[in-house]
Amino acid sequence: MDCKKALEEAGGDMDRAVQVIHEKGITKVEKRAGRETGAGLIESYTHNERIGAILELRAETDFVVRSEPFRKLAHELAMQIAAADPTDPESLLAQPYIKDESITVGELVNRVIAQVGENVKVGKFYRIEV
Repeated sequence: MDCKKALEEAGGDMDRAVQVIHEKGITKVEKRAGRETGAGLIESYTHNERIGAILELRAETDFVVRSEPFRKLAHELAMQIAAADPTDPESLLAQPYIKDESITVGELVNRVIAQVGENVKVGKFYRIEV
């Protein structure tokens, strides 16, 4: 339904409709930014048995935490931490995403927020290398 409304709003212009959908997604993200994230999960990732990452990722409800987009995001973020060695959540979110350097990790998180309809926060994370 959102796609149909965006296409009508864009006067049938498909490119403009995509832009409208992205703008609305960003608005949804901004509205959710202050919400409490009381549920979460811990994701771990090891690379070649030499680099390990463990991540705390939080959302508002257990329902979203169990969802496929949220779990996939947790795995992608753990891989990002292992590969790029960020120092804190802010630096992680500012990094280019390792699988698509045209977007940042923060943009990746915002896409999931727009998809699941809840606030998502990166909590603590750790990286170890031997």
